[in-house]
Amino acid sequence: MTTAAKAQTLVGLYDAPEILRVVNVWDVVSARAVAALPETKALATAGHGIAASFGYDDGATPREVMIDMVGRIAAAVEVPVSADLDDGYGDAGETTRLAIGAGVVGANVEDRLKPLDESVAVVDAIVKAAEAEGVPFALNARTDAFVRAGHRPVQESIADAIQRGRAFLDAGATAVFVPGILDMNVTRQLVEGIGERKVSVIGLPGALAASEYEKLGVTRISYGPLPQRVALTALQEFAADLYAGGVVPANLPALN
Repeated sequence: MTTAAKAQTLVGLYDAPEILRVVNVWDVVSARAVAALPETKALATAGHGIAASFGYDDGATPREVMIDMVGRIAAAVEVPVSADLDDGYGDAGETTRLAIGAGVVGANVEDRLKPLDESVAVVDAIVKAAEAEGVPFALNARTDAFVRAGHRPVQESIADAIQRGRAFLDAGATAVFVPGILDMNVTRQLVEGIGERKVSVIGLPGALAASEYEKLGVTRISYGPLPQRVALTALQEFAADLYAGGVVPANLPALN
């Protein structure tokens, strides 16, 4: 498919009645492993995971490194790829143009709780850049209303997320990503305030299951750095077993 066709496919997955489940990947081999599963309809890259792979702190990966990796991932699989592009690297329009040129058809871009007008301007720049490229880019505009909330009351974070979410959608975003451990009550309020099939969440320990979020009207669930942590845990446990005298299992699949 062309980049524009993949983008349209991704937008359609956001609009579908079923929740879009994306397992985050961080390099080509992890992308191919997940994409090989018949249940995989799209992939999302993990900014945290890519940063860790290159030895950077989360949010500190240089733009050229990030674009190169997400482009390699997009070129390695047939399914649409949405990329974590941090905060847009100070020029969200140009970052979007580079991402589209690399084959990426959607993105998360975080507001880091900057003033609302600045955050909306970032969304607007992304949407206009995608339109100029002729690609219906699926922007999953992220608000940090919960993860950067500090000690403010939950209801204030809910109101902030709703205000920002509505503004992002008005500026052309496809969905609104609200990371955090969201229980049933909070999720219901967010969906009522932002819109049915417009709220995107993250699966974390203590969060609801994807099927529960689906019933509440959530459009997408992703898993951030957790898939990489699972892979690294398996690697560390395997190494410990080998040090203890273990052997390589005979039925180990050749995924690389």
